[in-house]
Amino acid sequence: MAVKIRLLRMGKIRNPQYRIVVADSRTKRDGRAIEYIGIYQPKEHPSVIEVKSERVQYWLSVGAQPSEPVQRILEKTGDWQKFKGLPAPPPLLVAPSKQSKAEVYEAEAKAAAGLTETTKPATQSKSAKKAAAPEVAEARPADTKPADPAEPNREAVAETAQDPAGAGADAS
Repeated sequence: MAVKIRLLRMGKIRNPQYRIVVADSRTKRDGRAIEYIGIYQPKEHPSVIEVKSERVQYWLSVGAQPSEPVQRILEKTGDWQKFKGLPAPPPLLVAPSKQSKAEVYEAEAKAAAGLTETTKPATQSKSAKKAAAPEVAEARPADTKPADPAEPNREAVAETAQDPAGAGADAS
């Protein structure tokens, strides 16, 4: 019996999620599998790849043949190089762990109340970014260009213009 390591498609339309399975080569793509040895979710950023390395090594050692997509996945995890005796690949990109919303809220509340030192939270909310913008503008007044008395004020020109919609507006 020829055994293959291949992908079994799961998930929704336009959101594929795969299981890496060991199956008889004569079964359907989504048919019965001998063993589930990993998952692959390509739509996540970065892609989620989880493989049971010891089970992959066992199945490769007893002659199971990986399909091309599975072989590429195993090359990224380093299991194919371990089986062939080649040098290991660079490490995979891993998604950072998420902070809970409660922790972020408590940190921002303490910072707003002034109970903690001025430390920046890992993720700033939109309101925190807006609040930080005026401080930046006040910190750099020398960067702005001084008003030239020869240039007319745009608001004053718009008020005195004959056009009721404002200077330069389309009258149609």
